[in-house]
Amino acid sequence: MISDIYRKVWAIEPRLALSYGPIIANILEGKNTIAMNKEELVICAISDSGDRFNQFSDAPKGSVAIIPLKGVMRKYGGPCSYGTEDIASVMDDATNSDNIDSIILDIDSGGGAVDAISPMIESIKKAKLAGKPSIAFCDLAASAAYFVASECDSIIASNDISSEFGSIGVIASFMDMKPYFEAMGYKFHTVYAPESNYKNLPLENALKSEEDGGPDYAMLKSEVLSPLAQKFMDTVKKNRCDSLNQDTEGILNGRMFYAKDAVKAGLADKIGNIDVALKEAKKYSTAYKFNNPKKK
Repeated sequence: MISDIYRKVWAIEPRLALSYGPIIANILEGKNTIAMNKEELVICAISDSGDRFNQFSDAPKGSVAIIPLKGVMRKYGGPCSYGTEDIASVMDDATNSDNIDSIILDIDSGGGAVDAISPMIESIKKAKLAGKPSIAFCDLAASAAYFVASECDSIIASNDISSEFGSIGVIASFMDMKPYFEAMGYKFHTVYAPESNYKNLPLENALKSEEDGGPDYAMLKSEVLSPLAQKFMDTVKKNRCDSLNQDTEGILNGRMFYAKDAVKAGLADKIGNIDVALKEAKKYSTAYKFNNPKKK
């Protein structure tokens, strides 16, 4: 995670990002002594009768797969967490299973690294092509997690108390470690080929010292962050189509909405428990089969 924080662009809800501050500080200072076990990726399939199965292969035909997308999104897993490539692989297993008719993504995430989005979207698209709808069942779906949710056929808020949606936007956060190491006697030398005058220029400008005129974030915003933010906005507008009330203040500019307001603004479709999500999955599965009879 530390490597990802240093290197990558993030689409993450700020409160979630700030909550990791003390943990990261402890790790950087060598104070982290917490033993962490790898979290369990708990998946299941639910049959029409409500029975649960831990393996897709054990479930009867017509079952619904429930797959979690929780916590900070990262593309690759580590010793303590699963990455979206791992979760997407499980989605592909559900898509390829003759026993699964639809997929519920159980989302409780404030987002994460931008490169963590693509594996999930590709798997959602594969499921659609196979005639299997995806339903986003969300407590928290913010930033990159909302990007993923917007690709699903329907978005359901799991409750009207804590469920939140939005934070549509992109940020970059980095630390200039040079002063720290220079105080220890290190000297930094960065040399670019004359033909490479644009290489790393947005970051180099952002890291300019006060002696060189101070940080200049203009290129970082225009060449790195703005294209990603525009892609995010365009994707949400396309995916939510007529449902999205674009006149809602801040809806595409990072504002967060609780469930009832999210439904009014078109960021979510309805509020309900897992039974509501299962009914929604069945409804869309039936519609898919009606429109694509060869995929029954």
